[in-house]
Amino acid sequence: MKDNFLLIGVDGGATKVSAWEVNVESDEENLFGLGALNEQRSYRDIPGYIKDFKPVDLATQLQEWQEDTIKPEDDEIQQAAVYIEAAAQVIETLARRSKKERILVGLGMPGLKTGDKRGIAVVANGPRMITYARQLEERLAMRNIRFVRPIHQLGSDADYCGIGENYAAEGLFRDVDNAYYLGGGTGVADALKLNGKLLPFDRTKSWLAKSWEMKSAEDLSLEKYASAGGIQSLYAEQSGLSVEELNARGVYPPQIAQKAADGEQAAGETYRRVAEQMALLLYERISTLYAGWQGLFQFVNPQRPSLEGEHPYQGTLLQRIILGQRLGELFELPVSENVLKNPMLRELQQHVDTSAALDETAKKHYANISDLIVVSRLREAPAVGAGVDAYLNYKMG
Repeated sequence: MKDNFLLIGVDGGATKVSAWEVNVESDEENLFGLGALNEQRSYRDIPGYIKDFKPVDLATQLQEWQEDTIKPEDDEIQQAAVYIEAAAQVIETLARRSKKERILVGLGMPGLKTGDKRGIAVVANGPRMITYARQLEERLAMRNIRFVRPIHQLGSDADYCGIGENYAAEGLFRDVDNAYYLGGGTGVADALKLNGKLLPFDRTKSWLAKSWEMKSAEDLSLEKYASAGGIQSLYAEQSGLSVEELNARGVYPPQIAQKAADGEQAAGETYRRVAEQMALLLYERISTLYAGWQGLFQFVNPQRPSLEGEHPYQGTLLQRIILGQRLGELFELPVSENVLKNPMLRELQQHVDTSAALDETAKKHYANISDLIVVSRLREAPAVGAGVDAYLNYKMG
């Protein structure tokens, strides 16, 4: 990088925070890549972490957010301090190791953001942190870490997956005009590129819903079927074991897939449900983009406005469907081939072939659906996207 500063992309998850050096490989081509430096911290390893922390009820959070009356509770304030300290530690470590004089930081976090986009106002699995960026900057300033400029926003981790896939050298959005990305880790991330441009899901809310907003006939958010954390919780329900017990035994989605391959009933039923719902979710994306919302799912929030049946991108045929993060890794494991990959592809192809919403042109395009589904190698897409967002904003002045 020509400028004498370190560009850092931070991915703040539900259980840990990761920071990566992001390299500008070509300003002219808007090409970025991960550097050699990276660091992560689990929140539970930071003194003061509240092990049995319970988030404020979501309905209460949403009401306080809408009324601009957010007052974090004492437990939230303590847990927020832990989260912010974890982020400060990973950033400081990278800054010291780089020996650069200054840093520029992009930061992605889950949850609804405050009006200035520098804090978190509503979050399902953690504390509200309405002054997150300011507190983080103050902690780092006390440690003599100098910013090129303040953090301009806390971005969406889902949007940053899309940005990472679009600007990284190995990103799978780069060489196509129309593609959909589904990433699964602790939660689920949706990203879209249509007509050659990234389209954040917050701009599609009238005609296309995020995965976590939709629910299966079993009354569960589709996040349960497309995220590593969700798959583990489904298996916990089937097996009668708690998630805590599964964690203690080292039983995560790959191990559950092995159990399914070995014939265990609970694991097999878990993956049957996952394959079925993933196929229906991907078919929903295909059919909604081509022909408008077909009403395949109900919504987690019954008050959510109904989706419109028409939209500006109708007739779009996806060139690529990308599975990312731990979901992508799981999909291509040899042990998953017969318990997840093949059943899901068969079911998805069946949905396409028998669809009343897709015409012959669309059915011909999707005649070999498996050819269009690819797995992202960009494991740290949200961190890359965070760094890219910070850098492009910096260049705009």
